[in-house]
Amino acid sequence: MMLEENAGEKELIESRITIDDYLDVLNRLHIIENQDAYSENYRSPDRIGKSAKRHFTDPSLACASLDLTKDKLVNDLKTFGFMFEALVERDLKIYMDYLDGKLFHFRDNVTGLEVDSILEFNDGEYAAVEIKLGYHQVEEAKKNLINFSNNMVKKAKFMCVIVGYTDIIAKDPETGIYIVPITALKP
Repeated sequence: MMLEENAGEKELIESRITIDDYLDVLNRLHIIENQDAYSENYRSPDRIGKSAKRHFTDPSLACASLDLTKDKLVNDLKTFGFMFEALVERDLKIYMDYLDGKLFHFRDNVTGLEVDSILEFNDGEYAAVEIKLGYHQVEEAKKNLINFSNNMVKKAKFMCVIVGYTDIIAKDPETGIYIVPITALKP
């Protein structure tokens, strides 16, 4: 049985308040940051996830707390992928702050469709970005972006897949989606 099934209502409320207090302290200390959910222009607003994604401000904190070495990450590509995504999102947040824009994420609770990052520019335009560690994941990422685009009233200014293991910058001729290596993200 889950803890919540055995706990009384008073204990649940107290534990949730305690968690909220801890999260507030971590946020004020800039240890974690929230990446809000994007919901503009989606055809079915009732389906959209509205919860923020929480990230360490610096993904190296997660690596250090989990004692993740280079060898451990290389041998656990799933965890490496999560750390890579957090690293890219940290960089995108820095760039969007500089451009007076905002960084969001997107999730459709019915279909499970997710887009890692939505970059909203100060003029109201936006871009949709998928983040993948390996180049072999690009086709799946492009499908996600196309599905997302098909459900948007206002289309993205551009769509992009940021990849870890490539050094090629390309534009898919069929979809117009950019494929960009992480090393291309720089001021």
